[in-house]
Amino acid sequence: MTALVVGAARSGIALANHITGTGERVRLTDRRPKSELADSIAQLPAGVDLRVGGYDEGVLDGVEAVYASPGVPWDSELLRRARERGIPVSSEIDLFLRLCPGTVVGITGTNGKTTTTALTGEVLAAGDRPVMVGGNIGDTVLDRLGEITPRHWVVLELSSFQLESVQEPHLHIGVILNITPDHLDRHGTLERYVDLKARAIQFAGADDFAVLNGRDPATRRLADRTRAHLVWFDQHRPIPPMPLPGRHNVENALAAAAVGRIAGLSDDAIDEAIRSFKGVEHRLELVGEWDGVRWYNDSKATNPDAGRVALGAFPNTPVVLIAGGFGGGFELGDWLADVLANVEAVVLIGASAGTLAEALHNHPKVVTAANLDEAVELAGRLARPGGVVLLSPAYKSFDMFKDFEDRGRQFKAAVHAKHGGPQ
Repeated sequence: MTALVVGAARSGIALANHITGTGERVRLTDRRPKSELADSIAQLPAGVDLRVGGYDEGVLDGVEAVYASPGVPWDSELLRRARERGIPVSSEIDLFLRLCPGTVVGITGTNGKTTTTALTGEVLAAGDRPVMVGGNIGDTVLDRLGEITPRHWVVLELSSFQLESVQEPHLHIGVILNITPDHLDRHGTLERYVDLKARAIQFAGADDFAVLNGRDPATRRLADRTRAHLVWFDQHRPIPPMPLPGRHNVENALAAAAVGRIAGLSDDAIDEAIRSFKGVEHRLELVGEWDGVRWYNDSKATNPDAGRVALGAFPNTPVVLIAGGFGGGFELGDWLADVLANVEAVVLIGASAGTLAEALHNHPKVVTAANLDEAVELAGRLARPGGVVLLSPAYKSFDMFKDFEDRGRQFKAAVHAKHGGPQ
């Protein structure tokens, strides 16, 4: 049997290695040229049939299964042609969920997924069962399948892209944090996006749990789409002592606490795990403090709603905001209002800088930087003691960076360079 893997990123590499390990042949295709895939190719097992630099009709010849990486649109031309030929189309996360012997907790939502996934892993680790964390959080899981036993808790961050690619995602505990418009360039409508998020609880049985945010109207309306036990995490008491700034992080902690209670942990054990949580890179990550100014990396804020969440984390604090990037079709009204009301100065970067500068023309301090190093320099001049410099772009990163992680790490490097290295 030959399986076609579409996409040579982390998920595709995990798929190629797993499928080869079962004795099947693998063909791997990617639109990018071979010169851009050296790191990925080095991780492939011997014998993979590599077809890169674009797709052609012949790539499906002799193939009996297709596995698509999350970045490949589920309605793409290649996947459509595969279905027309009667070839089943799957994904890394679909295959993993079919094979995983552990108890799966799946966490989704527009914002807060990564922090809540990492925190839930910490909470469950306070119990007596082993824990594995992965999914969209950055760590593939198919290549760790052999480590998982029936005693494991497996905590997965699940994006809309991943949920779309699973035929019937059955999760023992499905957590939906919030839903606001995002990825509409791929999914088309908000209704479709909501439907994909709902898949985290839609296929649950009567012995499973749907952990939902009753404060979020879109999430609350999903309660009638599941047969699982409903748990409203916003009603958890006592409120866990979340060390990270912002009300949204309190909600993330409440969600993790609700999962901990379902797992049978005591409130004391849950609270201790949350109290000791250090946060996640690129999510309101404290880079350091110099001359009375705190610098935060919130590069994961890739849409205006995530940007608003970050701005709300610093009430009554003078904030210098670094924002802008790649993307379009966002509803900016609420984000612009929050910036005008709560931000002392704005440094704009990226492809959207011109549009945002025009939209913020009533703000007294708006400047544009040609690159991130210049943005850090300008922000440092505008900040004052007791204040915050916040990288929270509210846009995606692909105009200037490989991804949001690359953007965040370049920001941290620029900040440390400006201040002579780490504190």
